[in-house]
Amino acid sequence: MEKYCDSPGDIAQNLAENVCTNKANLPLIRLVVLGLLGGAFIAFGGMMSTLILYDSMKYVGYGIGKFISGIVFSLGLILVIIGGAELFTGNNLIIMSLLDKRISLSKLLRNWVVVYFCNFIGALLMVLLYYYSGLWKTNDFSLGATIVSIANSKINISLGEAFCRGILCNWLVCLGVWLSFASRDITGKILAIIFPITAFVALSFEHCVANMYLIPIGIVLSKNQKVISSLNLSLNQLTNLNTYGFFVKNLIPVTVGNIIGGAFFVGFLYWLVYLKKQGKLNLTSSKTV
Repeated sequence: MEKYCDSPGDIAQNLAENVCTNKANLPLIRLVVLGLLGGAFIAFGGMMSTLILYDSMKYVGYGIGKFISGIVFSLGLILVIIGGAELFTGNNLIIMSLLDKRISLSKLLRNWVVVYFCNFIGALLMVLLYYYSGLWKTNDFSLGATIVSIANSKINISLGEAFCRGILCNWLVCLGVWLSFASRDITGKILAIIFPITAFVALSFEHCVANMYLIPIGIVLSKNQKVISSLNLSLNQLTNLNTYGFFVKNLIPVTVGNIIGGAFFVGFLYWLVYLKKQGKLNLTSSKTV
């Protein structure tokens, strides 16, 4: 019978032996370019999400509004997986190749560090392009006001909350990546990506690469007086919306949480179940649906 999707054991083996190992061995120039694209693609998802969110809740309520914004945010990971790019959070799964002794620790760290900073640069490039596009002026600056409000809410959660939301977020993101490798066709891959990504956005979890776009654009727009006048917040409520607040109160704890969520709760646990002492395990399971 034709196999339409891979079993979890097949996915684990493919990721450790092929996908993650190849990612760890990419030439530097390819890693840099694909990392820049990864940051840009996630920013596209952020742009779509904020556009949908800024007025949808008035008509469909908070929960449904967040749900719809999550669906459109899935564009980012769809572009990464199917279009081709390197994303730091998804690359936390490379730990499977390290645990399986297929790559060295230095290659793992090389990938994570290069991709992380290139994602950041790609996201900041999108901040620049979006700002000069003027699209944040939509509906008498109300879209820009929504972006500032979102960024401000991210910076004003506690360190513990940011850390835990980071764990939960990348647990789902890496599951989305994992599930996408089960499918043999583009439609199946897209459907596999949409639901975990929709869940993390709707539940207000924290994604470090998404925040590399969402918070800096919020900081930039918070300097515009017309945007501020459209906000239902006072300037005193925006005191943490600055570079220090971005790095210390959000990006650092979220990044650490993302690593744990992806590398441990997905990469390590699935390696433990499906790949450790692989020769003594029966990896056969239901491979057709």
